[in-house]
Amino acid sequence: MADSAAVAGLLWDHWVPRNVKNLIAGPLPGKVADARRLAVWLAAVHDVGKATPAFACQVDVLAEQMRAAGLDMPLRKQLGDDRRIAPHGLAGQSLMRDWLVSGHGWSGRSAAQFCVVIGGHHGVHPAHSQIHDLDLHPELLRTPGESESRWRQVQTELLDACADTYRVSDRLADWQPVKLPQPVQALLTALVIVADWIASNPDLFPYFPEDVPRTDSERVGAAWRGLRLPPPWSPAEPAGSADALFAARFDLPPGARVRPVQEEAVRLARAMPEPGLMMIEAPMGEGKTEAALAVAETFAARSGAGGCFFALPTMATGNAMFPRLLDWLRRLPEDGLPTAAPAERSVLLAHSKAALNERYADLMRQGRRTIAAVDQFGSEGDHRPSSDVRADSAELVAHQWLRGRKKGLLSSFVAGTIDQLLLAGLKSRHLALRHLAVAGKVVIIDEAHAYDTYMSTYLDRVLAWLGAYRVPVVILSATLPATRRREIAEAYAGGASRADSMAALEETDGYPLLTAVAPGEAPLIARPVASGRRTDVVVERLGDELDVLTDRLEEELADGGCVLVVRNTVDRVLETAEHLRQRFGTGQVTVAHARFLDLDRAAKDAELLWLFGPPDPAGGTANRRPAGTHIVVASQVAEQSLDIDFDLLVTDLCPVDLLLQRMGRLHRHLRGGTAQTERPPRLRTARCLVTGTDWQAVPPQPVKGSRRIYGAYLLLRSLAVLDGHLDGSRAVRLPEDISDLVQRAYGGAPQGPPGWADAIDTARRDHEAHRQRQRRAADAFRLDEVRRAGRPLIGWVDAGVGGADDTRAGRAQVRDSPESLEVLVVTRRADGTLTTVPWLNEGKDGGLELPTDATPLPRAARAVAASGLRLPFHFSFPDVLERALGELEELYVPHWQSKECHWLAGELILALDEDCQTQLAGYALHYSPTDGLRVTRES
Repeated sequence: MADSAAVAGLLWDHWVPRNVKNLIAGPLPGKVADARRLAVWLAAVHDVGKATPAFACQVDVLAEQMRAAGLDMPLRKQLGDDRRIAPHGLAGQSLMRDWLVSGHGWSGRSAAQFCVVIGGHHGVHPAHSQIHDLDLHPELLRTPGESESRWRQVQTELLDACADTYRVSDRLADWQPVKLPQPVQALLTALVIVADWIASNPDLFPYFPEDVPRTDSERVGAAWRGLRLPPPWSPAEPAGSADALFAARFDLPPGARVRPVQEEAVRLARAMPEPGLMMIEAPMGEGKTEAALAVAETFAARSGAGGCFFALPTMATGNAMFPRLLDWLRRLPEDGLPTAAPAERSVLLAHSKAALNERYADLMRQGRRTIAAVDQFGSEGDHRPSSDVRADSAELVAHQWLRGRKKGLLSSFVAGTIDQLLLAGLKSRHLALRHLAVAGKVVIIDEAHAYDTYMSTYLDRVLAWLGAYRVPVVILSATLPATRRREIAEAYAGGASRADSMAALEETDGYPLLTAVAPGEAPLIARPVASGRRTDVVVERLGDELDVLTDRLEEELADGGCVLVVRNTVDRVLETAEHLRQRFGTGQVTVAHARFLDLDRAAKDAELLWLFGPPDPAGGTANRRPAGTHIVVASQVAEQSLDIDFDLLVTDLCPVDLLLQRMGRLHRHLRGGTAQTERPPRLRTARCLVTGTDWQAVPPQPVKGSRRIYGAYLLLRSLAVLDGHLDGSRAVRLPEDISDLVQRAYGGAPQGPPGWADAIDTARRDHEAHRQRQRRAADAFRLDEVRRAGRPLIGWVDAGVGGADDTRAGRAQVRDSPESLEVLVVTRRADGTLTTVPWLNEGKDGGLELPTDATPLPRAARAVAASGLRLPFHFSFPDVLERALGELEELYVPHWQSKECHWLAGELILALDEDCQTQLAGYALHYSPTDGLRVTRES
């Protein structure tokens, strides 16, 4: 108890961000001083429930000593399963409630909002039914008879001693009328959990006396020095012009100037009454990422946030963002902390395969050290600052203790998938820890237009809690439908929002558009001009027959050029690529989609950026771009966060906001000035050919795969608003037309020719029914809204999903997608031996032996872990899924399940033969590193 209290005090003084302290202090009469006392006291008493018969009976020798002291109790086997009614967290909550009510005159409701912190310190706050059941079994708290008064005396003495020791006895009367907001209760619970975990670590707090006795303060100091948690980020508010700020924080090319969107974002962040929500809607290539990071620094300085969480749509975009985040961090100034060496900043790449990312793996290797107590003048090991960090920057570390699914997000700086944020809205075990993690940061959400109704339902609830925590949030999007813009603002502002001011957000026009919402204030709107980078895109219809596509490309590519063909399904990608190769040759056609091994997918993304990325201003990258003709056939992976540039775009019909995203890959950069003279003559005008549709039908009929993914309604609305452009006579002007097209497509006004009305209306009804189903499905395990202050968090995660975290089950709860299987792919040779697939890492990690009678070497096991593959939708149907699981589990290797083989333990293994083929659940699978996985039904 004393150790936990001491650790809580150190966490408060050296690790908890200022904004979290201020939030906890807000409702308390003594403000920050009271808040610290409360946190330390709750940590001290959190285990008082162990002073009960239900807990103490577990170890016979200790129980006998307690019986001899007058604390009688039944044997463990006599209590039997009834012990489960009184877990020590709930028992402690009950004891403290009785102490406050009987001993200090508190009401039960006033006591509950404080005591529930103790009840939740193992990750789940008790439900009303659990409290009721325990009230029916008082014998679990105090043995009836002669020893009952003795039990009560001991429990009261413990609580009295803690109240006196931690100086809260004289504060209880002032705290009695306090109404603790639910966010404060959650944060206090999380702080107690963290303090308990640290104090329970035997490497930091050994169970038995050391050779050299230590005082309590020396013992705690040694543990804290051994833990060495990095302090929170504590920036000063950047002064000066936006130009100076961006030049200092980002690697800008010579002569570059801040773009109007970036300058206005910084101005607005400084002008807001207090940090809140900022939505930045701007075209592709306007530097929204840099704008968000600049705003985050200003928001953090003004609010006291101690870090930054950058949430992205996918693991691939998270991997791409991580080095950019590190580069920004290394350019941040020191926080002015009184340390002899540069301060550490803890960083995390937050997704299930982060350990396979080389940049993050390097940080983990550098941060690997023993967590153990260190005497005041003792050695702290061989830790050295990273050699690639400048002396005037803080050291970036993947801290050893801040690892794992539950603790990782407590790192100060995080780049990860949106799932990691959405899980803050999922009823799950240790949810309070996730809330502490996000409450102390500025949160940036990228590609906000990419989330469907199901994910948006979770996002809105998370935004409501973030607003209650006063967490600054920056949302980035190419553009948002006006209704969605209002929904986001209302979710964040909660009860503080005014309906009339929020309604005005739906009427707001202009593009680019910045919207700022400070708590209790009317939204602020800014309409910066675009940077002047614009493109007119000629849009034309193209028939869906492959011969029609091939003939048209042959005509367009007479002088060479680079073409991007985007298909809405992987099967269409592979079918199209195969057909085009017959005409253009194998070397001139490459594919990109999500059905690759993890390492192959990363290599594909890198290759796309290398060949089709931005030109070097000095001309050094000119030769990277393929000479002659090259065609990339890709799925939706080409839509987001890849800075790639093509001469011609062919795309399946998709919702108009995504279509505009795809157009952003067309003439993205100037090649030969505004006249694009370095592009082939025929392709110097940006053109987008729209296919994947039967243009002869009325209204035009999108192909089945597109309807399955996007639904007919959004596709028909997109066709309707594009109708005046599709004959090529009127170009789509980027960025001028972006907002208008999106608002019309997602608005309620009728669109399209009169003859389409019935079909659109039928599709609309189906669309609304689907959205309603998604909302209902999301509500099943979604966290409740923030309740009024003073209402205890009893049953906060009742009827939840258990310990979801970053698991397949957890991610499935916050994404509305069919359950899918993820496998690790290996090769089975003709003699039955297993190896890594032969081409890994250009063959360096290929063909490594994988023994089944022993644990594989770490290098080989990691290579297999990097060969993850998510099986496609064919395997998501329940009967096929069950059959596939059964067949995959036949390759179960006991030696791969040990903790020494953590890369492979618990994973499903898919073995391909030496021709990279196998059969699974009635399907034939063929894999190639050039085309990925092809799935066909067995005859």
